[in-house]
Amino acid sequence: MSQISNALARQEQTPANVIEQYKPELAVVAASHIKVDTFARLAVGVLRQNDKLTAAAQNNPGSLMSALMTAARLGLEPGTEQFYLRPIKRRGQLEVQGIVGYQGIVELIYNAGAAQSVVVEVVRQNDEFAWTPGALDEQRPPRWPGAMKQPFHKVDWFGDRGPLIGAYAYAVMQGGAISKVVVLNRDHIARAKAKSDGADGEYSPWRTDEEAMWLKTAARRLGKWVPTSAEKRAGVIERLDTPAVTTGALGEIDPDEDDDPIEGELVD
Repeated sequence: MSQISNALARQEQTPANVIEQYKPELAVVAASHIKVDTFARLAVGVLRQNDKLTAAAQNNPGSLMSALMTAARLGLEPGTEQFYLRPIKRRGQLEVQGIVGYQGIVELIYNAGAAQSVVVEVVRQNDEFAWTPGALDEQRPPRWPGAMKQPFHKVDWFGDRGPLIGAYAYAVMQGGAISKVVVLNRDHIARAKAKSDGADGEYSPWRTDEEAMWLKTAARRLGKWVPTSAEKRAGVIERLDTPAVTTGALGEIDPDEDDDPIEGELVD
């Protein structure tokens, strides 16, 4: 009888019930603009649309809540291009992984209020691209002839742009000054990819959405040079796209987790 009762209890403890149970904890850590009821409904909706994600959440509800705690703290919508929820296998066990997308990093920059616009783009082989750093703003003259305030990038949107060769990002700050410009070539991207566990896996976003990962790498580098809302809340911008992991209790985040993105072994 006790085995049946335990089985029923496990069935009743669905991921949706877990989210509902931990809404007070989400409210404590959530960014000020987050409405927890809406946030919870979004999370439940994402689970209902993905059977594999639901299975991962059922198997390890702590990993689900850790990911949602991170999304709430940063003020990002779960299950969107701001903050992905992915089913992965870690050491052979299903769990949920939360990953900040490049749009999430851009959103954090906007939320801080210091930038009026953010530019994050990829460069392809047939694009025209030029960048000669040297002029930081209108008040400071260029340090050498030909120095530029921001990159020149011309694209033929209706032609063959060729393969990816680089990415760049910068912000136009309130008042018109240009932030530090981040320019990455293939080698920079390759080094970032090499640090990403499971990047060569069949279902890794490095294979399924390579351009987005190039954009994310550039946005993440820019996030180290401009204010973000995450800095105000946690003071650890380097952890923006650290997957949330549990060390036991629901919602507990491992403070020693490496700050490089861990894409994991996505579930087939």
